[in-house]
Amino acid sequence: MSETLTPLPQGALSGKTALVTGSSRGIGADTVRYFAQAGANVVINYRNKAPRAEKLAAELRELGVEALVVGADLTDLESVQAMFAEVERAFGRLDVLVLNASGGMESGMAEDYALTLNRDAQVNVLETALPVLGDGSRVVFVTSHQAHFIRTTPTMPEYEPVALSKRAGEDALRERIPELAEKGIGFVVVSGDMIEGTITATLLERANPGAIAARREDAGKLYNVAEFAAEVARAAIDPVPADNTRLVGDTESFGQE
Repeated sequence: MSETLTPLPQGALSGKTALVTGSSRGIGADTVRYFAQAGANVVINYRNKAPRAEKLAAELRELGVEALVVGADLTDLESVQAMFAEVERAFGRLDVLVLNASGGMESGMAEDYALTLNRDAQVNVLETALPVLGDGSRVVFVTSHQAHFIRTTPTMPEYEPVALSKRAGEDALRERIPELAEKGIGFVVVSGDMIEGTITATLLERANPGAIAARREDAGKLYNVAEFAAEVARAAIDPVPADNTRLVGDTESFGQE
């Protein structure tokens, strides 16, 4: 159970506000839960599952923090602008922004949907958040080893379009590091191996039966949702690595010792 993990010191984020995109379930939900455990007021963002987001918010308010629930489609700029306007009205500023929401393997989407969500939307969210991100704040971008290392290590054909789009998003965000640094905003990419229990892993397993077991055997261990979310949460308060990158799990398969 994720509730048994408390990766951040109690009170480490007291008086701070954190927003995690795609936080009504999965990695996003556990990340926002860890922030609330550490005393942060939180913004739970969802695309179309309001009841699930509201249920999580009610749970986190029991911890004595404020929890704002905001629906927004990250590929719709007006929707994103409305979300941050609501954040500013409620809290005045934002101290932690976790860019967690991603996708591209969903059926029935436009051919360029993965790039629209994983690159363009991520940049637009960051751009729109800048007025409420102050000196000392932190931006965390969540990705996978399969995407982070896609330029040097091939991945499963089923995942390649998503991996390339997420790497494009990472590159576009990294271009903003000097500007963010000037404003006193730290930026960290958190890259993890395949995470057991995520929607992406489930879809990959469906498209390529045995993929999860094969990767687990190669890596020796795969993180679960709660464990990986703990690393994402820590990236929000730990010192920013020199290369702005936090690698989680085995990397030997990707040419990294």
